[in-house]
Amino acid sequence: MNLRRPPAPLLDTALVGASLADAWVNVHVEEHAAMACALLAALALAMRRRLPLTTFVLTLPTALVTDAVLATMAALYTLSSLSRHRVLLAGCALAYAITNFLPWPWSSLRAADLAQTHNLVHLTYTLATAVAPVFLGQLVQARRELSQRLVEISDAREHERLLTAQSVLAKERAQLAREMHDVVSHQVSLIAVQAGVLQVGSQDAETKKAAATIRQLSVQTLDELRHMVSVLRASGSRPTELTPQPSLADLQQLVGGSGIDAELETDLPEGLPPPVQRAVYRTVQEALTNVRKHAPGATARVCIHHRDRAIHTAITNTAPTRPALPLPSAHHGLAGLRQRAELLGGTIDAGATADGGYRLHLKLPIGERRAPTTASAPVES
Repeated sequence: MNLRRPPAPLLDTALVGASLADAWVNVHVEEHAAMACALLAALALAMRRRLPLTTFVLTLPTALVTDAVLATMAALYTLSSLSRHRVLLAGCALAYAITNFLPWPWSSLRAADLAQTHNLVHLTYTLATAVAPVFLGQLVQARRELSQRLVEISDAREHERLLTAQSVLAKERAQLAREMHDVVSHQVSLIAVQAGVLQVGSQDAETKKAAATIRQLSVQTLDELRHMVSVLRASGSRPTELTPQPSLADLQQLVGGSGIDAELETDLPEGLPPPVQRAVYRTVQEALTNVRKHAPGATARVCIHHRDRAIHTAITNTAPTRPALPLPSAHHGLAGLRQRAELLGGTIDAGATADGGYRLHLKLPIGERRAPTTASAPVES
């Protein structure tokens, strides 16, 4: 049975209502200062998701001057579920335990009272109630991160499965191309030759006509076979290679469907050669794949401009916000991009940035500058 979690605003409203009820039960209306602290703590829970530390600080006074501590414990739990700073969490738990244990006003505390048995029991209970929200929040945070990792692992396995299927398909296509070239084409060529001999050597008009038809069909078949062999050999490892090749017009769809927060900025001339367009497309595709694979949570910016009679493509990503998964990789992506760039007379530079991110830059020379046709366009993914 799959239980759906209630919406966050509904949970926050219910928590604020429970904290108000806790204040109504444990604080007398005549105690104006204590009631003000309790109300402030309850209302502060509305911003616990955006400002968890500030919310905890605002709820701390009610634990000192009243017995209404539900808001403080909820704020401490929220902070623990969102923060990885263990020292901060330990300090907040200790602060809550001290304020909850000490009487108010502090002037009523006597040193001899601390050694009494019931005070020691109260101290133990206070420490336990302070540690419990921290442990529970950390447990929820670990569960949330584990769920994210499982999703990333599933995506990575699906990607590797597709790569394996594409590799098998490429081998099958290469083998099929060899068979068609070495066997079928050779046999069809012999048919064409024999038909030509029959056409020249025969005296019968019907036989000559039939031989000419056979020869013509054989030549047409050879042309089609050569075209199919060239397509199969150039198909690489992608099962969609028989469809039109990607161009710069497909960049926006590529960036938008990359699965990361990315922005595309282009300023390109018309009529770029198809190999240049494919090189730019494949470079952006490989860079965004690496961002998603090696920099989880990072944002990316794709800038493609025309200056100095060259196309400059720069893909820059910020530092990752989550640890990267140790995914299997053959490390051939960047090497393949370099080879493609060198074939077109271009260069590729890649390296880390000062803020912990990564930048990949492709430079491809082209002819005379033409008027740009596209403007800067942000793409949210």
